[in-house]
Amino acid sequence: MKRNIIIEPDLDQLSRRGADIFSRMARECVRLRGFFAVALSGGSTPRTLHRMLCEAPYISDIPWKDTHIFWADERCVGVGDPANNYGTAKAEFLDRAPAPENQVHPMPVNLPPAQGAIDYEREVMEFFQVRMSPIPVFDLIFLGIGADGHTASLFPGQSALKEDKRLVVPVSGGTPNVERLTVTLPLLNNARQIVFLVSGRDKAATLKRILEGPMADIPAQRVQPVEGTVTWILDQMAASLIHPG
Repeated sequence: MKRNIIIEPDLDQLSRRGADIFSRMARECVRLRGFFAVALSGGSTPRTLHRMLCEAPYISDIPWKDTHIFWADERCVGVGDPANNYGTAKAEFLDRAPAPENQVHPMPVNLPPAQGAIDYEREVMEFFQVRMSPIPVFDLIFLGIGADGHTASLFPGQSALKEDKRLVVPVSGGTPNVERLTVTLPLLNNARQIVFLVSGRDKAATLKRILEGPMADIPAQRVQPVEGTVTWILDQMAASLIHPG
């Protein structure tokens, strides 16, 4: 695994760096393989990034007709609920970006979570045209972290962290404490690039434990792509406790 740490002054610069990576990888992947597959996450931090993607220069630079958008996790609430990751992205980003509707793949929240996880795993497998094995390879996955070190909807101490066969599973927890769907570590760790976006002083202590502490029961520490790269894009407040160099 290759790890990069980038520190930006504030959320706007952090988001712009993330948008640069999105745009560059989209163009490279379409040139090399004919499509770009990206998975997004929810939370407040990526919202600025999402808005930037449908503004100049990114709106015209990204090959939207060859871009497929998935989600790393979702809260099992209605699309109109502010807690729904897809619904938020749709209102702030997808309704303005020219991505074909049939190339946007929200997680199903209108099904019981166990069935929704099965259906979404099947959708991912069919998109990548694989059957059971090998594990699909996303070009890019955006993630964040919570104060407890969770990422996507993989929470400390839950059995989903030990899952080594399923690619998508139902879980519950977090804020709000609701049922959720999340991709699992085998799928995350098969990605070409993972980008963590972390902003705010409230994440500083957790971030220090993740990046500088020993391996522990911190889900974000276990995101270690086998052949890919992890890029941490931090603002100065989030990075305030990290040892220089």
